[in-house]
Amino acid sequence: MIPVLPLLLVLCVSSPVANAKISSLKSNAVCSGHRADLPMLISVSIPLSSRTWLPLNHRRGPCSPFSSSETIPSTGDVLHRDRLRADSIRKGLNGTAAAKRGDVTVATTLGSSLGTLEYVVTVGLGTPAATQTVYMDTGSDVTWVQCRPCPAATCHPQKDPVFNPARSATYSAVRCGSAACKGLDRDRYGNGCSRRLCQYLVKYGDSSNTTGTYSADKLTLTPSYAVDHFQFGCSHAAHLFSDKADGLMGLGGGSRSLVSQTAMKAFSYCLPPTASYSGFLTLGVPRASSSRFVVTPMYRSSNVDTFYLVLLQGITVAGRRLNVPPSVFTARAVMDSGTIITRLPPKAYRALRAAFRKEMKMYPRVASSSTILDTCFNLSGVVGDVKVPSVALVFEKGATVELDPSGIIINDCLAFAPTGGDESVGIIGNVQQRTLEVLYDIGGGAVGFRGGAC
Repeated sequence: MIPVLPLLLVLCVSSPVANAKISSLKSNAVCSGHRADLPMLISVSIPLSSRTWLPLNHRRGPCSPFSSSETIPSTGDVLHRDRLRADSIRKGLNGTAAAKRGDVTVATTLGSSLGTLEYVVTVGLGTPAATQTVYMDTGSDVTWVQCRPCPAATCHPQKDPVFNPARSATYSAVRCGSAACKGLDRDRYGNGCSRRLCQYLVKYGDSSNTTGTYSADKLTLTPSYAVDHFQFGCSHAAHLFSDKADGLMGLGGGSRSLVSQTAMKAFSYCLPPTASYSGFLTLGVPRASSSRFVVTPMYRSSNVDTFYLVLLQGITVAGRRLNVPPSVFTARAVMDSGTIITRLPPKAYRALRAAFRKEMKMYPRVASSSTILDTCFNLSGVVGDVKVPSVALVFEKGATVELDPSGIIINDCLAFAPTGGDESVGIIGNVQQRTLEVLYDIGGGAVGFRGGAC
């Protein structure tokens, strides 16, 4: 039973059209903002149960708030960091295969890789509000920004001025012994006390880390909605793979996350098809267009409550269901905004790869320089549209989610990879989430999908 969204459809039939035509799989050089061909985005004021609607952009490309002159890492480097993040998530969720719904036992983890975070939003912190551009991450709980004092040797260059707590009328450092400090899980985030002030430490799977004073201040999400006494990390030392972001917004399921510190218990986002378009982030359960969502049960961890898990049960290619039994997916999969490439159980991946290669036989195959992607094509000389077979993911309760063509191919390669073993937890990466509004209805215990939302 999914109580919060009683009117949502639980079945969406995959398109009967075998091939989806797209004019280009690349980004344009100019930012086009929100896609004008989507009637639901004519107005950004989609009625919500909250007042939040924040533009969301890829950190690189024409819509990025960062400088276009920054160094762009190689595909190999990005995919290497992606593997570090996936490995970190799997290590944290080791042993979930035999768990039951709502009672997944996992080992303690400190965080995932930062090097793959790709999407940023801009918020205001303090009074008066200071602009901060931060990564969005469903795999993290603690929100943090760099704060003064922040010596150049321990902090990275960022887009906006470093947040100065002394200039905020509503700032307060969390005291040692307070309920807020005691609530900061010492095994995961605690770093003791310094001058009677609570200290935090977050370590990520790629050796990145941030440490500083655990604090509270006013967080302004939109002109009409702010969170008073929002608890976050005031970072005085950050060693991480970053490029101009001021910090990170944690949207995980733990008690320290943004969504847990509000009364709404739900959020959604839409990742654009390419970096040439904008997406959005909202807090609250949508009221409008709810019948366009398909939903599937959400699973949580009893030890580490950061991650949101779903049960994948099948895959279709070109409208035909792959011959993969649902038992192959019993380890479940993490819905993650920070992992790029979706990881599937090896048996499911091999079936997908074979079917996809068969449907793409008109395009010459090429070897990939990546150790992750093994199904790549020479599409550079194609005249006109590239025909990509439709791919849909079938989740528990019959929730069938057809992927946008931009969520199937990346760098002319199939954007899927196998997990480390048949019993390993899978991951639904951000490429496959493109153009979908993904709803995390924590209060209702469900994950929802609405196609063509951005």
